[in-house]
Amino acid sequence: MIAIITGDIIDSQTDGASDWMGILKEYLSSKGNTPEDWEIYRGDEFQIKTTPENALRMAIQIKAIIKFIKPLDVRMGIGLGSETYVGSSVSQSNGEAHQRSGRVFETLKDQKLNLAIVTGNDKKDRTLNLILRLALDFMDNWSVVSSEIVRLTLDNPADSQQQIADRLGIQQSAVSQRLNRARMDLVLEMLRYYESVIKELKG
Repeated sequence: MIAIITGDIIDSQTDGASDWMGILKEYLSSKGNTPEDWEIYRGDEFQIKTTPENALRMAIQIKAIIKFIKPLDVRMGIGLGSETYVGSSVSQSNGEAHQRSGRVFETLKDQKLNLAIVTGNDKKDRTLNLILRLALDFMDNWSVVSSEIVRLTLDNPADSQQQIADRLGIQQSAVSQRLNRARMDLVLEMLRYYESVIKELKG
């Protein structure tokens, strides 16, 4: 089983690609090679192949990276499943994961949603997508400061609040306030729940 994330940058026309392209490429390069693991194409669209366990965390990290650049946001469809054909690039490959990711991504604009997932298990999908929809209520409104703290926390899960404060050159109490504003506790709880669902699906 693999995971495919298909996404595009919302309102990319209002912002020069130079602002987000370099940061996104740097992040994706740390996770794999292009074009077999990830690809950016048609200007502002991208596709990533990853493990089911990492897919949601990666999508949230990408959201935090893009929302760090005001006024941008990102739309992503995650598809889980098999890969039956491996082409020369992610977009040239095929299988359940690719098809599910592409199909759910195509519905996002009409649903006015920025993130959804298809695992192939309808019951699990309903629960996961309801949780995502509720989480997007605050994630879509992350400020630049909130986006930064989310990214740092997810990139450095072992860091204490004091270590994050040192990285940012601010007080530990300010880190605590920023984490609260970003609802980081709920994000981490959602990720733990998602990981437990993946274990069940693979079980």
